[in-house]
Amino acid sequence: MKATMRRSLYPATFAALAAAGAATAGGNHHEEEEIPFSEARLFFELNHTDGDLGIHGLIDGDEWRRLEIEDPWEQQILDVQVRGRLRRQGLTEIFFESAEPTFDELSPREFFRRFPEGRYEIEGITLGGEELESTVRLSHVMPAPPGNVQVGGLAAAENCDAELPVVDGDEPVVISWAPVTSSHPTIGKAGPIAVAHYQFVVEVEPEGFADPLVTSIELPPGITQFEVPSALLELADEFKFEILVRATNGNQTAIESCFALD
Repeated sequence: MKATMRRSLYPATFAALAAAGAATAGGNHHEEEEIPFSEARLFFELNHTDGDLGIHGLIDGDEWRRLEIEDPWEQQILDVQVRGRLRRQGLTEIFFESAEPTFDELSPREFFRRFPEGRYEIEGITLGGEELESTVRLSHVMPAPPGNVQVGGLAAAENCDAELPVVDGDEPVVISWAPVTSSHPTIGKAGPIAVAHYQFVVEVEPEGFADPLVTSIELPPGITQFEVPSALLELADEFKFEILVRATNGNQTAIESCFALD
């Protein structure tokens, strides 16, 4: 990072540290004063079924009153300042999702131009005035979507608006898919992919309930099937499910489908 272009939450503090570093061997006093966040994640999520992309972030650490994120070009893309009573209390965790327009509104090529690959700096100031900083790396390599998805031995529907497979509700309903071993064939760029975990989500809207019931579970890379709990199958005749692939580079690709009971 070029010192002449680096933005700072407290310029005077950074200038003093830079001067001290220039007067001592190594000049790394600044880095030693920074506290890393306990969790700092930036990643892309692709909904392969709906055709949209978004950038997500999860940041956690000591209580802070200001948070900034800079892209690889040292341009600020997020600035959160806590005000009033909440400033005295401080924040420790923040999660965000960007808007996710469909590809006919924002193509994947244009989306990735907005968020280049590389190192992103996440910086904060604690309630006590200490500096927080972590560096994360964003990649344009997206995992491929799960393929050969089957519901009770039947091919899954392309989406919930297509003709749905109808399975026997008196038998266990197992949803399975092929292991993901490669990057997405058309979105992002090609590259090696290793699965960190799968996430399986099933959603049902029982009659008389104001909101859908959602069950979610994370599965290790070696498990590529899930048996829908029989207690859920008793609540309705139609179900929605999602299979999400999270790669070790942090990026995620999800598919959605539905099935019905006879």
